Amino acid sequence: MDAGYDTGLGEVMISTDVIEKCAGASACECFGVVGMASRNVRDGLAKLLKKENLSNGVSAKIEENRITIDLHIIVSYGVNIPSVCDNLLENVKYRVEEFTGLKVQKINIFVEGVRVID
Repeated sequence: MDAGYDTGLGEVMISTDVIEKCAGASACECFGVVGMASRNVRDGLAKLLKKENLSNGVSAKIEENRITIDLHIIVSYGVNIPSVCDNLLENVKYRVEEFTGLKVQKINIFVEGVRVID
């Protein structure tokens, strides 16, 4: 479902794909986040996605011009996960709201794995 609003000169429609890419890019900029994760349903393993697949670890739903975002992430070993999630929530919420002009109602974070970084 796409979101739209009237500007007075016409209507602006924003695709959920655009919102997902914005949220994924914002999430990857956060300290402690190694990347986005995609769940392989067949064997239940989380795998790290490359930068061009950022939206695969993100799902966005728009209801009544309010956005709900699910983020599936992989974090760096040794970081404080609650602190990383707090930073992630603030960064993604700010970036998506500034980018779209719509309000973010809820962000759900799913930590799918931990990766050791050399």
